[in-house]
Amino acid sequence: MTESNKDPSKAREIFNRLAHFSEKTIDTQELALSKALLALSEKCSDANEKASFNQEMLGYLELFRRFKSNKGKLIEWEKIRPPKEDLVVPYAKLAKVDESKISEMAKKLCVLKLNGGLGTSMGCTGPKSVIEVHSELSFLDLTVGQIEDLNNRFQVDVPLVLMNSFNTHNETLKIVNKYKNIKARILNFNQSRFPRILKDSLLPHAEDPVGNIEHWYPPGHGDVYRALQNSGLLDQLLAEGREYVFISNIDNLGATVDWEILQYMDQEKIDFVMEVTDKTRSDVKGGTIIEYEGKAKLFEIAQCPPSKVDEFKSIKKFKIFNTNNMWVNLKAIRTLNNENRMKDVDVISNPKKALGKDVIQLETAAGAAIQFFDNAKGVNVPRSRFLPVKAVGDLFVVQSNLYQLNNGYLQMSPKRPYPTVPLVNLGEEFKKVSDYNRRIKSIPDILELDQLTISGDVYIGSQVTLRGTVIIVANHGNRIDIPDGSILENKVVSGNLRILEH
Repeated sequence: MTESNKDPSKAREIFNRLAHFSEKTIDTQELALSKALLALSEKCSDANEKASFNQEMLGYLELFRRFKSNKGKLIEWEKIRPPKEDLVVPYAKLAKVDESKISEMAKKLCVLKLNGGLGTSMGCTGPKSVIEVHSELSFLDLTVGQIEDLNNRFQVDVPLVLMNSFNTHNETLKIVNKYKNIKARILNFNQSRFPRILKDSLLPHAEDPVGNIEHWYPPGHGDVYRALQNSGLLDQLLAEGREYVFISNIDNLGATVDWEILQYMDQEKIDFVMEVTDKTRSDVKGGTIIEYEGKAKLFEIAQCPPSKVDEFKSIKKFKIFNTNNMWVNLKAIRTLNNENRMKDVDVISNPKKALGKDVIQLETAAGAAIQFFDNAKGVNVPRSRFLPVKAVGDLFVVQSNLYQLNNGYLQMSPKRPYPTVPLVNLGEEFKKVSDYNRRIKSIPDILELDQLTISGDVYIGSQVTLRGTVIIVANHGNRIDIPDGSILENKVVSGNLRILEH
């Protein structure tokens, strides 16, 4: 626990002091916001709730201050430099690990999954991590299976840490009960709960500290460093002798523990490693590592001058992108927080609609912290370590025979003639998982598929094989049924094709 969480009066004292700064020392809008947040604090029902609320709102005020000071600032294009050779290390150059040393290395490690997202973009309710992705197993099932396998193989106790949001926390706590007899110790904590502010006034949409869930939001994965310490888990993990945390999105099925990266980090005394991988045509919007004013920096498309967006997307100029797999020294996280090093981190202003009002969410990215660690590196990893499931097209790929399951790990089938993952674009009719399941009787054989596009009212039968480039388009008012057992290779199917029961 932080000092202010231990002592509610301390949190109130700090917060009160912020709220009553003179207008000479604080921005007028910041003063108005801090007073509005203090008014919400007064409505908390008990001292513990108030202390927790105040602690979070202090963090929010810092975020707001950064937003105001950096508003409208873009990267100065002429200052951008490609990362130096020693800044981004090719994975192939990392030393191989002696398996006899893995048990000792594992004692220093904990694994943290970012578990704050809902499945709403795929038409599901509840945490995204409970969506079934392969062999009737969810993201969370696969993750726990990996940790269990690791702990059993090396006779260790690597903990799995879940950073939940207020959207996912309670349901996640219920779900993890089913793993209680598995050798995988699961620790949960909540990321911050910040107020959405009205676009016109920059004041909170909320009128009370609990209220409507639409008035609040989880502030992105950049909150992980502060929230981990505020929860008390950072101190707990350090007390256990843990030195490093591997952080990744729970929906990235390629983000598994890699002993070569951990060994490199430990031997070279590196505080922060960002895994990057080579860009493809499907990754052109991904953030990348640059050298900027002498430091490593995460460069996101939102920071790019409008006239340079096409150049940002160029694979020739920016050849790598951030996978959001990060390895971080736990003591360095504590230093980062205690010295408030992230006070100048880039803030993402995310416009939203909430209850009919235009609001703003202020967020930060975890990878943006790279510039604030003393010794930070990138490692250019194989593409296999980036296998995110963001939409049903991704789900289609990972549920297919292109991947095999082994102790919670998805591995590309050796029968695939080339290592690339096919591009799959499924239309609006497939956007919800329920519609996707209804329209596809069974996932086709895609071992030799390069690209698939499906649009319109389309249904796929069972035991279908797709090869090369396949395009299936049912125009408005038409329906296409791909019969059971069909083999489509470099085909375009359009018009109307119905298979009628008789």
